[in-house]
Amino acid sequence: MSQSEDTRVRDAVQQDPHIINGLATVAEALEVFEATGHDTLVIEKRSSDDEFGVLTISMIARQVFALNRAPARVSVYEVMEKPSINLSGNMQARYAIRLLSRLNLDVALVVEDDTLIGTVGLRELTLAEAASL
Repeated sequence: MSQSEDTRVRDAVQQDPHIINGLATVAEALEVFEATGHDTLVIEKRSSDDEFGVLTISMIARQVFALNRAPARVSVYEVMEKPSINLSGNMQARYAIRLLSRLNLDVALVVEDDTLIGTVGLRELTLAEAASL
């Protein structure tokens, strides 16, 4: 068994995700991105039966700025991905990379014991996998 097989999603997770309301504007979300330094925001559930959403800077770039939309007039729920892909923290990083790549996604939520523990992106997974080689 090689060392890289031991790299898990939890080794790359960005903990303490910032959660915002889907009714916030993209302008408000951009302020949170800048203030927190996060590159992914989690959109809160509207009820216990709902699912989390996810928002990234890339989504805003493609769906707001590239289309010349005003960030103050676009709600987060218009841009976010929901439901988001949830990964187990115990999943091997290489399999998470394959899954996100096949689905053409950049980011996923990490859930353990039905609790959101953070977010993880292709960037973090790839760097964690490369560091274990």
